[in-house]
Amino acid sequence: MLYQLYETQRGLMEPFAEFAKASSRLFGNNQSPFSYQPASHRLAASFDLIYRLYKDYEKPEFGIRAIESEGQEIAIDERVELDLPFCQLRRFKRFTDDPVTLERIKKEPVVLIVAPLSGHYATLLRDTVQTMLQHHKVYITDWKNARMVPLSDGEFHLHDYINYVQHFIHHIQAAYGDIHIMSVCQPTVPVLAAVSLLASRGEPTPISMVMMGGPIDARKSPTSVNNLATNKSIDWFENNVIYRVPPNFPGSGRRVYPGFLQHTGFVAMNPDRHFKSHLDYFNDLVKGNDFSADAHRKFYDEYNAVLDMDADYYLETIQAVFQDFSLVKGTWDVKNAHGQVERVKPQDIKGVGLLTVEGELDDISGLGQTRAAHGLCKGIPESDKIHLEVKGAGHYGIFSGRRWRDMVYPTVKAFLEKRQPLAKKHLFVAEPSLMSDDHVGAGHAQSVLSKLAKKPDAASRTTAKKAAPSRTAKSARPAAKRASKSTPSARKSR
Repeated sequence: MLYQLYETQRGLMEPFAEFAKASSRLFGNNQSPFSYQPASHRLAASFDLIYRLYKDYEKPEFGIRAIESEGQEIAIDERVELDLPFCQLRRFKRFTDDPVTLERIKKEPVVLIVAPLSGHYATLLRDTVQTMLQHHKVYITDWKNARMVPLSDGEFHLHDYINYVQHFIHHIQAAYGDIHIMSVCQPTVPVLAAVSLLASRGEPTPISMVMMGGPIDARKSPTSVNNLATNKSIDWFENNVIYRVPPNFPGSGRRVYPGFLQHTGFVAMNPDRHFKSHLDYFNDLVKGNDFSADAHRKFYDEYNAVLDMDADYYLETIQAVFQDFSLVKGTWDVKNAHGQVERVKPQDIKGVGLLTVEGELDDISGLGQTRAAHGLCKGIPESDKIHLEVKGAGHYGIFSGRRWRDMVYPTVKAFLEKRQPLAKKHLFVAEPSLMSDDHVGAGHAQSVLSKLAKKPDAASRTTAKKAAPSRTAKSARPAAKRASKSTPSARKSR
């Protein structure tokens, strides 16, 4: 009922938000006679602030069209390589017409970035991706808003998250062999579980793991987030934050932890900071400080865009990670893609490098929580383990902003380069009109840039669709139906 009331309220406020937007332009546009009235700047700023407080924030785009690497411009083509019911695997493919740069980027490491499924979209890691693209082939998990997933696509549990990660690892390994995996915040736990299970089965694992600001052991330096999850029972969470998606969405009837409740929790953690930020934004608008005002808009366009999480996944994460501490106690049993139960054993991981990163001032994952992975991965020699504590960095500072670019990324880059074996030969499907980080073609990267400029929706292209790994009995039939449409023989290796 609360979800439906929220959507009703949002629908009622939408016309007022649009009115505020139009009024802001009316008093702020130099071509309008109203902009020359007394206090017009304050009126324009006030209406703009009202509009941003009440507008609906949709999922942002990554919007990475090109990057600069070692003095050369490299074109980026964002594409969807796999489209599963609850997640897409996105690839940021690089193109250049400079022979030296081309030869270099073809040999660079392949990195799968596992984005968090904890309220925000994967675009929260835009700066992470953009920086990593300078010297790496980059893939990222792009988790879907659960309210957009029909009930016919089945349930989504914590073990499904782990199975998805393994599915993506296998997909990338099929093309490149050796890959590296990077997890930021929440996914450090399921990623460690996914790699542990691969190792226990004797399957190929990523050659290195980078884990940043995650609750591997949430008992260490507990934060307000940890305390909330620890002090409330699972029944409390189920009765107070779980609601069904209203009828006006594809996922109507699905039990979720709604994004608007998560956003309320985010703001409640630092209300004074957000109030000051909006007050500064108002004053910047009045003063005409466009640079600072634009920076505020960019941050909150990302921060205010939230997604719903499937209830089963959310509740199981709370219980396994923050209440039972199943990973660190060695009691975590996970259902694999075939429905078999397996015990997570990080000590089985061997031949893998481990880099953990923590922020000194992290108020979401406290100091020591991520570093705990070192003690769990007993099969990895100490010489292959590195820990980095970033002085002066909060939670977001370890993967975004100046500290990420100047302090964290150089360490990550050097670590991955050290773990990267000599370049191997791989088979790729030829694209004769382009020169990419996969192979040499006859065309020019500038043509890619121009194409992307003309097609802003290029990121929505789907190059391949695969069936999701088996999840539950409820989703078995839809998964089988999708699998019949996307067999390995029907897909081309890329």
